[in-house]
Amino acid sequence: MAINRYRLKHMAKQGHRGARLTSHLLDKTDRLLGVILLGNNLLNTASATLVAVIIAMFFGQDELALLIGTICLTFAILIFSEITPKVIAAAYPERIAMFASYILTPLLKILYPVVWFINLFVSGLLALMRLNPKNAAAPQTISTEELKTLVLEGGHFIQKKHQSMLLNLFDLETVTVDDVIVPRSQVEAIDLAADNETIQAQLLTCHHTRLPVYRERMDNIVGIIHMRKVLNHTKSGPITVTTLENIMQQPYFIPSGTPLFSQLQLFQENRRRIGMVVDEYGEWMGLVTLEDILEEIIGEFTTHAPTHAGTYVKQEDGSIIVEGSVLLRDLNRKLDMQFPLDGPKTLNGLILEYLKDIPEGGTGLNIAGYPMEIMQVKNQAVKTVRIHSVLPEYGQSV
Repeated sequence: MAINRYRLKHMAKQGHRGARLTSHLLDKTDRLLGVILLGNNLLNTASATLVAVIIAMFFGQDELALLIGTICLTFAILIFSEITPKVIAAAYPERIAMFASYILTPLLKILYPVVWFINLFVSGLLALMRLNPKNAAAPQTISTEELKTLVLEGGHFIQKKHQSMLLNLFDLETVTVDDVIVPRSQVEAIDLAADNETIQAQLLTCHHTRLPVYRERMDNIVGIIHMRKVLNHTKSGPITVTTLENIMQQPYFIPSGTPLFSQLQLFQENRRRIGMVVDEYGEWMGLVTLEDILEEIIGEFTTHAPTHAGTYVKQEDGSIIVEGSVLLRDLNRKLDMQFPLDGPKTLNGLILEYLKDIPEGGTGLNIAGYPMEIMQVKNQAVKTVRIHSVLPEYGQSV
């Protein structure tokens, strides 16, 4: 009963005969318990009767001898028949179960009529008590949280990196695209209303393989261009607005709040690598890429553009300067912090929710046990924050 059922199923699938016999026995628990308890109680009763007969033969009706014999028999049964075998079986369930299955299987076939007859009374008694063991013995299922515990308890059986990836994979159902979104204010995009020279200069200096294309307003996303197609058309002449309109792909929109696991499947089904996240009013909030979702599973692996400033910059006094637009999930994961994730997604949003107002530069506050100072506020948003905390040693820019 203490054997690992999942390992047992795996061994049975691998063709282990003992595992198959054990699985068959465990499939019919009532019969297995019947034959075990039948033999157990039969031998215990027989031993008690045998001791009583021996005492009667040698000591007659001596009550003291009968008492001593009862105590000695009870001690022997507890030590040799109950406690010691069960402790050994609990410590080595797999080894004992495989061995016992070769004995219990033929024994069950021989004693099946007796076991069946006894189980008739057991079933009747359970029916009178309105109990149905078949319903209670439903197939074992484990929740996501229990599966996480199994992974964490894996110890040396699972490499640390693989363990982290598995745990991140479980979290994809609870994490949404809003948690990994690139805000529209940080998105590099092409304006079709601009002149050809401006567009060509922007294409020459861009740092991404795919760029959103809009017309006049950032809200008006009309397509996505791939830089590979742009390079292919440079052979036939300068890139113009007409060229971009011919090679751009229709934009792919994602509703806000979509779970990452669902979005990963949608990217695969629609053969897309980038999507525009829109809120309930249809307003464009930012974009999410396939790489963003993969980084949630395996960790950060992409490189930043050469002009991209470090999001986290460690100072000489041990504090860290952080951009207000940084995602709280990134802060928690990369700097091992514990900011709450059930509300705002960015540090700026968390500060505004905490203060219930637009702060001024130099304002100090403490959120989730982290003292911080607002360094710069621009366009009604917190731009940079200095976090004063005792943190592990990080590089100058993460």
